[in-house]
Amino acid sequence: MSQDGNRPTAVVIGASAGGVEALQALVAQLPHKFGAALLVVLHIGTRRSALPEILTRAGRLPAAWAVDGEPIRPGRIHVAPPDRHLLIAPDGVCLSLSRGPAENRTRPAVDPLFRSAASAFGPRVAGVVLSGALADGTAGLAEIARCGGITVVQEPNEAAYPSMPLSALRHVSVRYRLPVTGIADLLIRLCDTARSVMPVDLRSTSAVPAPQREGNTPMEGEHTLKRPTALTCPTCGGAVEQSSVDSLPYFECHTGHRFAAPDMGEAQFEQMEQALEVALRVLNERTELCRRLAEAARGRGQVLSAGRWDAAVREAEQRAKVMRTFIEQGWERPIDDEDEGGLAGTPGVG
Repeated sequence: MSQDGNRPTAVVIGASAGGVEALQALVAQLPHKFGAALLVVLHIGTRRSALPEILTRAGRLPAAWAVDGEPIRPGRIHVAPPDRHLLIAPDGVCLSLSRGPAENRTRPAVDPLFRSAASAFGPRVAGVVLSGALADGTAGLAEIARCGGITVVQEPNEAAYPSMPLSALRHVSVRYRLPVTGIADLLIRLCDTARSVMPVDLRSTSAVPAPQREGNTPMEGEHTLKRPTALTCPTCGGAVEQSSVDSLPYFECHTGHRFAAPDMGEAQFEQMEQALEVALRVLNERTELCRRLAEAARGRGQVLSAGRWDAAVREAEQRAKVMRTFIEQGWERPIDDEDEGGLAGTPGVG
């Protein structure tokens, strides 16, 4: 049984691919008088989702979309809605929603919630990283650890997509590495007494800047200074600076888009694919235009000119064939096999 002084005020949970099943299994084991609020981010992007209904049916705790300004309530599951970052408001009592720049190619993202929770609650927050691809949640979990909070990661060998748990294990001093059943048991022990109100004096007194209401929370826990790079932001094309968060390279543009290194790499892959598709379209259009011009030249009896346009058609068709081959073959994603549990990461799945 936990001592009251160490009991978390909130449990923040981040997940991506494979996260729905992990969340269902987790909430199914929590009691209806669970003593902390649960705040959940799943990478749902802008699409419609029935996640609150799914979680409500899975367990004993009511789940609902988070509402801007809503009080944080123990025994409730507050879910980040589509296309909004879920944050803890500066008062540490209410929720805040933001349409700030996407992080790690997604909104909602895990890192903004984790950072704001560390800022608001310090040692009175537990951060949990569940199944997911790439590295969202690592920097935020590092900030929770820096502020004295409890850090928990799903056992990678159990996770459907182990990359997010593995990234956290590689770059953060994680206190607990457990299967989902073990995470549920741990949270019950830590939050074993229901709390009827959210005392204001539970807010962290650490010198971490309060989260911004409009936009992302400050990037904390950076152990290297930002330095300029020759890279551009895959989202907006702005200049990019590099830093590191507990040894994980991080990239941020002046607009506020942030990428952990694996997410930056995946964003570049997407850029390359889009560029190749645009090039293929232009070559196809070039082929069609040259063919029409060759026909027009022949109609006017300009045999020499028609021959030049026919040659241009063949050249465009040949280059389009090469471009199509590049696109169909795809790009091999590098896999980091220096993991904690014998599992390679799974880049390319969000």
